[in-house]
Amino acid sequence: MSESNQGYPPEVRERLERDAKEIIARYPKPRSALLPLLHLVQSEDGYVSDAGHAFCAEMLGLTKAEVVGVSTFYTMYKRRPAGEYHVGVCVNTLCAVMGGDQIWEELSEHVGVGHDETTPDGKVSLERLECNAACDFAPVMMVNWEFFDQQTPESAKQLVDDLRAGRDVAPTRGPKRLCTFKEASRVLAGLPDGLAGEGPAAEGPSLEGLRLAKEKGWTAPRKEDAE
Repeated sequence: MSESNQGYPPEVRERLERDAKEIIARYPKPRSALLPLLHLVQSEDGYVSDAGHAFCAEMLGLTKAEVVGVSTFYTMYKRRPAGEYHVGVCVNTLCAVMGGDQIWEELSEHVGVGHDETTPDGKVSLERLECNAACDFAPVMMVNWEFFDQQTPESAKQLVDDLRAGRDVAPTRGPKRLCTFKEASRVLAGLPDGLAGEGPAAEGPSLEGLRLAKEKGWTAPRKEDAE
């Protein structure tokens, strides 16, 4: 639903209230549920709309200004509709020197949109990310917060072309299928999709330190030895 002073239609409102109450019940103070509730309304609209701000404020007993102040602070909450597939290119130091900057430049030109912009067909939005916390697989991209490791400008452009064409795309690690941006937002709201256990969470370079420690017989120092 687009931004509207009328709020959500009754059937949408009923569904959101049911999910919101489940989320709020997990916290000792209702206002602590604001971040997941922002993800919840983003899962409905594809961004945090005016109706979403108003809904969160009402459910938590906050002013709309308080809600807006939080949603505009965090980059994961979008101010305008994100694409069905939100593509983030890491341009932080290691990814950048390994090719992340070039990936961003070529991909942005190829798709025809810039940072936090969405293609006219609504399929893809792009974002320059400062860190994907996966330096051992640099350069890294994420699509709806799933990892696509060791990318090149060519593989990045092919990935986006496949997404826009509706072809099946699977992350490098994690679940066997790629969820939409709205589905990912629902998971971030704390409503699992049942895919958390699929695929390896860590492999390859991430486990080299552990492998070497086992090979050498190294163990963590005992507390008494460190004193």
